[in-house]
Amino acid sequence: MDTTDSSVQDTRPSYRLIPGSAASPVLLHVPHGSRVVPPHVRKGIVLDDASLERELDLITDARTQDIAELAARDAAVTPWRFVNDLSRLVVDPERFPDEREEMSAVGMGAVYTRTAHRRLLRPEPPADGTELLDTYFHPYAAAMTDAVEDRLVAAGRAVIVDVHSYPSRALPYELHGADPRPPVCLGTDPFHTPDALLAQARAAFEGLGGIALDTPFAGTYVPLRHYGKDPRVSALMIELRRDVYLDEPVTPAPGLPKAAAALAELVDMIGGAGD
Repeated sequence: MDTTDSSVQDTRPSYRLIPGSAASPVLLHVPHGSRVVPPHVRKGIVLDDASLERELDLITDARTQDIAELAARDAAVTPWRFVNDLSRLVVDPERFPDEREEMSAVGMGAVYTRTAHRRLLRPEPPADGTELLDTYFHPYAAAMTDAVEDRLVAAGRAVIVDVHSYPSRALPYELHGADPRPPVCLGTDPFHTPDALLAQARAAFEGLGGIALDTPFAGTYVPLRHYGKDPRVSALMIELRRDVYLDEPVTPAPGLPKAAAALAELVDMIGGAGD
């Protein structure tokens, strides 16, 4: 699979906001599903092409865009979708861009310098680190913040559902790789994940084989403008173990439509809450 796309230009956004129903509070966030590395960014990565392909196999949440798209199609009230069109090897929009980010300890802050096996990905420090943050990270964060604000205005609340996946076997970069690896991990936040949302997610995903909280990955994405401040913003991370819906690392398996149906069910539960 080609890792570059000459049609992706610096002047184009690295993300898409795909409209849903005007009244829907739900924003499906798909940050890690793309393999696209623009040519000018590729030049700063030290891996050869074959090694980069393998790294993308390991680090990409393959087919999560498809799961979100199918769920949006099948939900009774169409959710909004915010999709990252570039690989997390360009920037990772879900990391803190400063010393608050614990993954910086393994070279995986907002701009990765290490691979999933902790080998060198970029020079340390990366020569283009500031440029990547200014070009991709900060505009993405601002657009996601605006998308949440739009849902607050239109629906009176916003519910961010982070759509992720993780490999069935731990990779060396994982800080908590020895922790349990359930078919479905629900990432939570003590302020932004209400009990009702958690109960809805448990009910929607119970048919996929088992659910655990915050293991092996924890937390969920909330824009910093709202984080810890605005109770109208709820959030939950859905981490699907990849063997649930893929022939790992990237080939779709029969479980993919089942995962999408579970996500659609969750969207419908959220949409009906408080009506």
